[in-house]
Amino acid sequence: MTRFVQLHLLVSYPPANLNRDDAGRPKTAHMGGVERLRVSSQSLKRAWRTSELFEQQLAGTIGTRTKRLGKEAFDALVAAGVDDKQAKQWAEQITKVYGAAKKDNPLEIEQLVHVSPEERATLDELVARLASERRAPTDDELDALLHSHSAVDIAMFGRMLAAKTQYNGEAAVQVAHAIGVQASPVEDDYFTAVDDLNKDDPGAAHIGESGFAAAVFYQYLCIDRDLLKKNLGGDEALTQRALRALTESALKVGPSGKQNSFASRAYAHYALVEKGEQQPRSLSLAFVKPVAGIDHASEAITVLRRVRDNMDQVYGACADSRCELDVLAGTGRVAELLDFVAAD
Repeated sequence: MTRFVQLHLLVSYPPANLNRDDAGRPKTAHMGGVERLRVSSQSLKRAWRTSELFEQQLAGTIGTRTKRLGKEAFDALVAAGVDDKQAKQWAEQITKVYGAAKKDNPLEIEQLVHVSPEERATLDELVARLASERRAPTDDELDALLHSHSAVDIAMFGRMLAAKTQYNGEAAVQVAHAIGVQASPVEDDYFTAVDDLNKDDPGAAHIGESGFAAAVFYQYLCIDRDLLKKNLGGDEALTQRALRALTESALKVGPSGKQNSFASRAYAHYALVEKGEQQPRSLSLAFVKPVAGIDHASEAITVLRRVRDNMDQVYGACADSRCELDVLAGTGRVAELLDFVAAD
Protein backbone atom coordinates (compact mmCIF):
# COMPACT_ATOMS: atom_id res chain seq x y z
CA MET A 1 0.00 0.00 0.00
CA THR A 2 1.18 3.52 -0.82
CA ARG A 3 0.78 6.30 1.70
CA PHE A 4 2.95 9.10 0.35
CA VAL A 5 3.35 10.24 -3.24
CA GLN A 6 6.16 12.75 -3.78
CA LEU A 7 6.67 14.80 -6.94
CA HIS A 8 10.00 16.42 -7.77
CA LEU A 9 9.79 18.65 -10.85
CA LEU A 10 12.24 20.82 -12.79
CA VAL A 11 10.73 23.56 -14.93
CA SER A 12 12.71 26.05 -17.02
CA TYR A 13 11.21 29.50 -17.50
CA PRO A 14 12.57 32.16 -19.86
CA PRO A 15 12.43 35.84 -18.78
CA ALA A 16 9.25 36.12 -16.70
CA ASN A 17 7.49 37.71 -13.76
CA LEU A 18 5.34 34.79 -12.66
CA ASN A 19 4.67 35.77 -9.05
CA ARG A 20 5.09 39.38 -7.94
CA ASP A 21 5.91 40.89 -4.57
CA ASP A 22 4.31 44.03 -3.13
CA ALA A 23 6.51 46.20 -5.36
CA GLY A 24 5.54 44.32 -8.54
CA ARG A 25 8.90 42.59 -8.89
CA PRO A 26 9.45 38.81 -9.10
CA LYS A 27 9.50 37.13 -5.70
CA THR A 28 12.92 35.95 -4.58
CA ALA A 29 14.66 34.05 -1.78
CA HIS A 30 18.25 34.12 -0.57
CA MET A 31 19.66 30.58 -0.54
CA GLY A 32 23.18 29.23 -0.78
CA GLY A 33 24.63 32.74 -0.69
CA VAL A 34 22.81 33.97 -3.80
CA GLU A 35 19.46 35.44 -4.75
CA ARG A 36 17.07 32.98 -6.39
CA LEU A 37 13.73 33.37 -8.08
CA ARG A 38 10.78 32.04 -6.07
CA VAL A 39 7.14 31.21 -6.75
CA SER A 40 4.92 30.89 -3.69
CA SER A 41 2.97 27.72 -2.99
CA GLN A 42 -0.26 29.75 -2.92
CA SER A 43 0.41 31.00 -6.44
CA LEU A 44 1.12 27.48 -7.69
CA LYS A 45 -1.96 25.94 -6.07
CA ARG A 46 -4.29 28.60 -7.41
CA ALA A 47 -2.85 28.22 -10.93
CA TRP A 48 -3.44 24.47 -10.82
CA ARG A 49 -6.92 24.37 -9.28
CA THR A 50 -8.29 27.13 -11.53
CA SER A 51 -6.73 25.77 -14.72
CA GLU A 52 -8.81 24.55 -17.63
CA LEU A 53 -7.03 21.19 -17.39
CA PHE A 54 -8.07 20.73 -13.73
CA GLU A 55 -11.63 21.80 -14.51
CA GLN A 56 -11.95 19.42 -17.46
CA GLN A 57 -10.82 16.41 -15.45
CA LEU A 58 -12.69 17.21 -12.23
CA ALA A 59 -15.78 19.11 -13.37
CA GLY A 60 -18.45 19.21 -10.69
CA THR A 61 -16.06 18.44 -7.84
CA ILE A 62 -14.20 21.77 -7.55
CA GLY A 63 -15.06 24.20 -4.78
CA THR A 64 -15.24 28.00 -4.65
CA ARG A 65 -13.19 30.38 -2.48
CA THR A 66 -15.06 33.57 -1.72
CA LYS A 67 -16.16 36.17 0.83
CA ARG A 68 -19.38 36.97 -1.01
CA LEU A 69 -21.87 34.17 -0.33
CA GLY A 70 -24.02 36.54 1.73
CA LYS A 71 -24.11 39.05 -1.14
CA GLU A 72 -25.06 36.27 -3.54
CA ALA A 73 -27.88 35.21 -1.23
CA PHE A 74 -29.11 38.83 -0.94
CA ASP A 75 -29.10 39.35 -4.70
CA ALA A 76 -30.98 36.09 -5.28
CA LEU A 77 -33.61 36.97 -2.67
CA VAL A 78 -34.18 40.43 -4.14
CA ALA A 79 -34.37 38.99 -7.64
CA ALA A 80 -37.07 36.59 -6.37
CA GLY A 81 -39.19 39.51 -5.13
CA VAL A 82 -38.22 39.74 -1.45
CA ASP A 83 -38.02 43.37 -0.27
CA ASP A 84 -34.55 44.76 0.37
CA LYS A 85 -34.90 45.05 4.16
CA GLN A 86 -35.97 41.44 4.70
CA ALA A 87 -33.50 40.14 2.13
CA LYS A 88 -30.68 41.92 3.91
CA GLN A 89 -31.67 40.56 7.33
CA TRP A 90 -31.91 36.98 6.08
CA ALA A 91 -28.70 37.25 4.05
CA GLU A 92 -26.84 38.59 7.09
CA GLN A 93 -27.88 35.49 9.03
CA ILE A 94 -26.56 33.32 6.20
CA THR A 95 -23.29 35.30 6.02
CA LYS A 96 -22.45 34.57 9.66
CA VAL A 97 -22.51 30.83 9.03
CA TYR A 98 -19.34 31.12 6.94
CA GLY A 99 -17.34 33.47 9.17
CA ALA A 100 -17.19 36.82 10.93
CA ALA A 101 -18.97 39.49 8.90
CA LYS A 102 -17.22 42.73 8.01
CA LYS A 103 -18.33 45.64 10.14
CA ASP A 104 -18.68 47.95 7.15
CA ASN A 105 -20.29 45.30 4.95
CA PRO A 106 -22.29 42.66 6.88
CA LEU A 107 -22.98 40.69 3.69
CA GLU A 108 -19.29 39.86 3.29
CA ILE A 109 -17.03 37.88 5.63
CA GLU A 110 -13.57 38.91 6.78
CA GLN A 111 -11.70 35.92 5.37
CA LEU A 112 -12.13 33.72 2.34
CA VAL A 113 -14.12 30.55 2.85
CA HIS A 114 -13.78 27.49 0.63
CA VAL A 115 -17.13 25.80 -0.05
CA SER A 116 -17.90 22.70 -2.08
CA PRO A 117 -20.34 22.42 -5.02
CA GLU A 118 -22.71 20.46 -2.74
CA GLU A 119 -22.63 23.26 -0.16
CA ARG A 120 -23.27 25.87 -2.85
CA ALA A 121 -26.26 23.81 -3.97
CA THR A 122 -27.56 23.64 -0.38
CA LEU A 123 -27.32 27.43 -0.13
CA ASP A 124 -29.15 27.91 -3.43
CA GLU A 125 -31.93 25.56 -2.29
CA LEU A 126 -32.31 27.41 1.01
CA VAL A 127 -32.49 30.81 -0.68
CA ALA A 128 -35.12 29.53 -3.11
CA ARG A 129 -37.15 28.12 -0.19
CA LEU A 130 -36.96 31.36 1.81
CA ALA A 131 -38.04 33.40 -1.21
CA SER A 132 -40.92 31.06 -1.92
CA GLU A 133 -42.17 30.91 1.68
CA ARG A 134 -41.31 34.54 2.49
CA ARG A 135 -39.65 33.76 5.83
CA ALA A 136 -36.31 33.92 7.63
CA PRO A 137 -34.04 30.87 7.83
CA THR A 138 -34.30 28.61 10.88
CA ASP A 139 -31.28 27.67 13.00
CA ASP A 140 -31.46 24.11 11.67
CA GLU A 141 -31.40 25.35 8.10
CA LEU A 142 -28.41 27.56 8.80
CA ASP A 143 -26.59 24.73 10.54
CA ALA A 144 -27.14 22.54 7.48
CA LEU A 145 -25.36 24.91 5.07
CA LEU A 146 -21.98 23.33 5.82
CA HIS A 147 -21.77 19.55 5.58
CA SER A 148 -19.83 16.59 4.20
CA HIS A 149 -18.78 16.90 0.57
CA SER A 150 -16.54 15.58 -2.20
CA ALA A 151 -14.78 18.77 -3.32
CA VAL A 152 -11.39 17.65 -4.59
CA ASP A 153 -9.57 20.95 -4.05
CA ILE A 154 -10.74 21.17 -0.43
CA ALA A 155 -9.66 17.56 0.09
CA MET A 156 -6.26 18.43 -1.36
CA PHE A 157 -5.55 21.82 0.16
CA GLY A 158 -7.69 21.84 3.28
CA ARG A 159 -10.15 24.27 4.81
CA MET A 160 -10.19 26.35 8.00
CA LEU A 161 -13.46 27.64 9.47
CA ALA A 162 -12.96 29.49 12.74
CA ALA A 163 -16.64 29.37 13.70
CA LYS A 164 -17.41 25.85 12.44
CA THR A 165 -14.32 23.85 13.30
CA GLN A 166 -16.12 20.53 12.86
CA TYR A 167 -16.08 21.22 9.12
CA ASN A 168 -12.37 22.02 8.94
CA GLY A 169 -10.35 19.82 6.63
CA GLU A 170 -6.69 18.81 6.88
CA ALA A 171 -4.78 19.31 3.65
CA ALA A 172 -3.68 16.06 1.99
CA VAL A 173 -1.32 17.88 -0.39
CA GLN A 174 1.69 19.91 0.73
CA VAL A 175 3.28 22.23 -1.84
CA ALA A 176 6.68 23.85 -1.37
CA HIS A 177 7.62 27.23 -2.76
CA ALA A 178 9.28 26.67 -6.12
CA ILE A 179 12.90 27.85 -5.99
CA GLY A 180 15.39 28.66 -8.72
CA VAL A 181 18.29 26.24 -8.91
CA GLN A 182 20.74 28.97 -9.92
CA ALA A 183 21.48 32.59 -9.07
CA SER A 184 19.00 34.87 -10.85
CA PRO A 185 19.42 38.62 -10.50
CA VAL A 186 16.19 40.49 -11.15
CA GLU A 187 16.49 42.88 -14.08
CA ASP A 188 14.30 45.77 -15.25
CA ASP A 189 12.56 45.94 -18.59
CA TYR A 190 12.34 49.60 -19.62
CA PHE A 191 9.42 49.89 -22.04
CA THR A 192 7.53 52.58 -23.92
CA ALA A 193 4.14 52.82 -25.60
CA VAL A 194 3.39 54.99 -28.61
CA ASP A 195 0.14 56.84 -29.34
CA ASP A 196 -0.89 55.64 -32.81
CA LEU A 197 -2.92 58.80 -33.53
CA ASN A 198 -0.29 61.28 -32.40
CA LYS A 199 1.63 62.19 -35.57
CA ASP A 200 3.04 65.46 -34.20
CA ASP A 201 5.07 64.25 -31.21
CA PRO A 202 7.43 61.34 -31.93
CA GLY A 203 8.00 60.70 -28.21
CA ALA A 204 6.49 57.95 -26.13
CA ALA A 205 2.97 58.32 -24.74
CA HIS A 206 3.85 56.06 -21.82
CA ILE A 207 7.09 54.94 -20.16
CA GLY A 208 7.42 52.22 -17.57
CA GLU A 209 9.57 49.52 -16.02
CA SER A 210 8.81 45.88 -15.26
CA GLY A 211 11.01 43.48 -13.30
CA PHE A 212 11.87 40.08 -14.75
CA ALA A 213 14.30 37.18 -14.45
CA ALA A 214 14.83 33.67 -15.81
CA ALA A 215 15.43 30.42 -13.93
CA VAL A 216 15.10 26.67 -13.77
CA PHE A 217 12.78 25.96 -10.84
CA TYR A 218 12.70 22.99 -8.50
CA GLN A 219 9.13 22.22 -7.42
CA TYR A 220 8.21 19.73 -4.69
CA LEU A 221 4.81 18.28 -3.77
CA CYS A 222 4.04 15.73 -1.07
CA ILE A 223 0.67 13.95 -1.20
CA ASP A 224 -0.70 11.88 1.67
CA ARG A 225 -2.69 9.45 -0.47
CA ASP A 226 -4.47 7.84 2.48
CA LEU A 227 -5.63 11.21 3.80
CA LEU A 228 -6.73 12.34 0.33
CA LYS A 229 -8.88 9.24 -0.06
CA LYS A 230 -10.30 9.70 3.44
CA ASN A 231 -11.10 13.35 2.67
CA LEU A 232 -12.94 12.16 -0.45
CA GLY A 233 -15.14 9.80 1.54
CA GLY A 234 -13.17 6.69 0.60
CA ASP A 235 -13.93 7.09 -3.11
CA GLU A 236 -11.00 5.32 -4.82
CA ALA A 237 -12.04 6.26 -8.36
CA LEU A 238 -12.28 9.97 -7.46
CA THR A 239 -8.96 9.74 -5.59
CA GLN A 240 -7.27 8.44 -8.73
CA ARG A 241 -8.86 11.16 -10.88
CA ALA A 242 -7.68 13.77 -8.39
CA LEU A 243 -4.11 12.45 -8.40
CA ARG A 244 -3.99 12.44 -12.18
CA ALA A 245 -5.41 15.95 -12.48
CA LEU A 246 -3.07 17.42 -9.88
CA THR A 247 0.02 15.76 -11.35
CA GLU A 248 -0.76 16.76 -14.93
CA SER A 249 -1.53 20.32 -13.83
CA ALA A 250 1.77 20.53 -11.94
CA LEU A 251 3.60 19.29 -15.05
CA LYS A 252 1.91 21.64 -17.50
CA VAL A 253 0.45 24.68 -15.71
CA GLY A 254 2.27 27.63 -14.18
CA PRO A 255 1.22 30.95 -12.64
CA SER A 256 -0.29 33.47 -15.02
CA GLY A 257 1.62 36.55 -13.84
CA LYS A 258 2.53 38.97 -16.67
CA GLN A 259 1.86 36.34 -19.34
CA ASN A 260 0.78 38.93 -21.90
CA SER A 261 4.17 40.62 -21.56
CA PHE A 262 6.40 37.53 -21.38
CA ALA A 263 4.43 34.51 -22.70
CA SER A 264 6.34 32.50 -20.10
CA ARG A 265 4.59 29.17 -20.47
CA ALA A 266 6.51 25.97 -19.82
CA TYR A 267 6.13 22.25 -19.19
CA ALA A 268 8.32 20.44 -16.68
CA HIS A 269 11.36 19.03 -18.47
CA TYR A 270 12.07 16.55 -15.68
CA ALA A 271 9.81 14.75 -13.22
CA LEU A 272 10.56 12.21 -10.53
CA VAL A 273 7.67 10.55 -8.68
CA GLU A 274 8.34 8.51 -5.55
CA LYS A 275 5.86 6.32 -3.68
CA GLY A 276 6.06 4.53 -0.36
CA GLU A 277 5.45 4.48 3.37
CA GLN A 278 8.78 6.18 4.20
CA GLN A 279 8.93 9.59 5.81
CA PRO A 280 8.86 12.13 2.96
CA ARG A 281 11.79 14.46 2.24
CA SER A 282 12.39 17.21 -0.28
CA LEU A 283 15.42 17.06 -2.55
CA SER A 284 16.01 20.81 -2.32
CA LEU A 285 19.36 19.92 -0.72
CA ALA A 286 20.57 19.32 -4.28
CA PHE A 287 20.33 23.04 -4.98
CA VAL A 288 21.66 24.66 -1.81
CA LYS A 289 24.82 25.12 -3.86
CA PRO A 290 23.62 27.03 -6.93
CA VAL A 291 23.90 25.16 -10.21
CA ALA A 292 26.79 26.61 -12.20
CA GLY A 293 27.81 26.41 -15.85
CA ILE A 294 25.60 27.34 -18.78
CA ASP A 295 23.32 24.28 -19.10
CA HIS A 296 21.23 24.73 -15.98
CA ALA A 297 18.39 22.52 -17.23
CA SER A 298 20.47 19.36 -17.65
CA GLU A 299 22.88 20.04 -14.78
CA ALA A 300 19.93 20.35 -12.39
CA ILE A 301 18.79 16.84 -13.38
CA THR A 302 22.26 15.44 -12.75
CA VAL A 303 22.56 17.05 -9.32
CA LEU A 304 19.05 16.04 -8.25
CA ARG A 305 19.64 12.39 -9.22
CA ARG A 306 22.98 12.36 -7.40
CA VAL A 307 21.50 13.63 -4.14
CA ARG A 308 18.57 11.20 -4.44
CA ASP A 309 20.96 8.25 -4.86
CA ASN A 310 23.25 9.45 -2.06
CA MET A 311 20.31 9.74 0.33
CA ASP A 312 19.32 6.16 -0.53
CA GLN A 313 22.89 5.06 0.18
CA VAL A 314 23.01 6.80 3.56
CA TYR A 315 19.44 6.27 4.82
CA GLY A 316 18.45 3.16 2.90
CA ALA A 317 15.76 3.24 0.22
CA CYS A 318 13.75 6.45 0.67
CA ALA A 319 10.97 5.18 -1.60
CA ASP A 320 9.43 1.82 -2.47
CA SER A 321 9.06 2.65 -6.16
CA ARG A 322 9.88 5.44 -8.58
CA CYS A 323 8.96 6.69 -12.03
CA GLU A 324 10.59 9.52 -13.98
CA LEU A 325 10.56 11.34 -17.27
CA ASP A 326 13.32 13.38 -18.85
CA VAL A 327 12.42 15.58 -21.80
CA LEU A 328 16.05 16.42 -22.57
CA ALA A 329 16.91 12.74 -22.94
CA GLY A 330 13.55 11.85 -24.51
CA THR A 331 12.86 9.17 -21.88
CA GLY A 332 9.68 8.39 -19.98
CA ARG A 333 6.08 9.09 -20.95
CA VAL A 334 3.53 11.34 -19.24
CA ALA A 335 0.79 8.71 -19.64
CA GLU A 336 2.92 6.15 -17.80
CA LEU A 337 3.79 8.67 -15.09
CA LEU A 338 0.11 9.48 -14.50
CA ASP A 339 -0.77 5.77 -14.32
CA PHE A 340 2.01 5.30 -11.76
CA VAL A 341 0.82 8.22 -9.62
CA ALA A 342 -2.82 7.09 -9.63
CA ALA A 343 -2.25 3.42 -8.82
CA ASP A 344 -2.47 2.40 -5.16
